[in-house]
Amino acid sequence: MPNFITHIYTGRPTEGDESRTRAELDVYDFLDSLGVEYTTLTHPAAFTMEECEAVRRRAGAPVFKNLFLTNRQQTQFYLLMIPADKPFKTKYLSSQLGCARLSFASPEAMEQYLHIHPGAVSPMGLIHDREKHVRLIIDEDLRDVTTYACHPCVNTASIVLSLSDLLEKIIPATGHSATFVTLLPE
Repeated sequence: MPNFITHIYTGRPTEGDESRTRAELDVYDFLDSLGVEYTTLTHPAAFTMEECEAVRRRAGAPVFKNLFLTNRQQTQFYLLMIPADKPFKTKYLSSQLGCARLSFASPEAMEQYLHIHPGAVSPMGLIHDREKHVRLIIDEDLRDVTTYACHPCVNTASIVLSLSDLLEKIIPATGHSATFVTLLPE
């Protein structure tokens, strides 16, 4: 997979806007409006953690697992960020959030609230959650990370930015906040 990355841009891609989704373009517009510095890497669709690892190596930034979860009643939604190599055990998170059981949310809910599809889950989708249906949860192990790579609501590109910009500029500008939790690695 040596040529997985097709282009690298400082900021938003400078070509191909006609082939980009509205959700992806909204991410670039949002980041630019906040004055956030970022790099964009374009690539074929990345569905596996191995493909995301190729992005991580080229970008020099960790790629996290981003999981879109819901409670049993499908009335509460969560976007969980955890280290890519850390197994996820729902019982540890459920107990910290005070809900009986969590499972993966439907692709329809993902589209409705975050304007993204499976394989492209990212905190950038929170820019579309104006009514704040989704709660951002971050594993404590990520607190000291300096740079971060995620999808801009599509899995054919990745953006690299500072985690401090994500936590101090981007997330507050969406009207959301982050809750840190400690998930055991079992």
